[in-house]
Amino acid sequence: MRVHVADHPLITHKLTVLRDVNTPSPVFRSLVEELMTLLAYEGTRNVRVEPVDIETPIAPTTGVRIAEPKPLVVPILRAGLGMLEGMVKLVPTAEVGFLGMARNEETLEPTTYAERLPDDLSGRQCFVLDPMLATGGSLAAAMEYLFQRGADDVTAICILATPEGLEAVEKAMHGREVTIVLGAVDERLNEHGFIVPGLGDAGDRLYGTV
Repeated sequence: MRVHVADHPLITHKLTVLRDVNTPSPVFRSLVEELMTLLAYEGTRNVRVEPVDIETPIAPTTGVRIAEPKPLVVPILRAGLGMLEGMVKLVPTAEVGFLGMARNEETLEPTTYAERLPDDLSGRQCFVLDPMLATGGSLAAAMEYLFQRGADDVTAICILATPEGLEAVEKAMHGREVTIVLGAVDERLNEHGFIVPGLGDAGDRLYGTV
């Protein structure tokens, strides 16, 4: 499993504002989108491309375009929706699927309550969007779901993670080649399964349901 922490002053600055309990939902949403674009730049570093011949105003040349089959972007509902716009701005030709997953707050285990994905993901690069990699259960389950449908290259993009969550995902992947791109790795999980220091419940803060 490859883990890349995007250590950049702009990312750290935006994360600081996100963490602040006094940041209102509209600002929080805007910052998540901005952060996602920065993280997506790192996450798509190995996106597959193919050569294409074009004409410039001066002369013919060869460039590249996103290869077929197109990448699939999969936000985990509901908090992952806040990251979607930032991703598709960077990769507008990508297709979008959805996974609805919820964590049982007593057992901390994930359950899938909705999905909208192609039946066959053979040969597809998939990008999973989930702001918080806390226990790792939801992200590991989402990645396994995609692999079972034939995906052969899965990258997760998260704003924050914990060491415990990263360890859990690595164990659940059983040696599969996956990539996780992060804004930061925080200290730990608390006894309720929340990231410390974290930023609270990302879904609640995105949509004003605190």
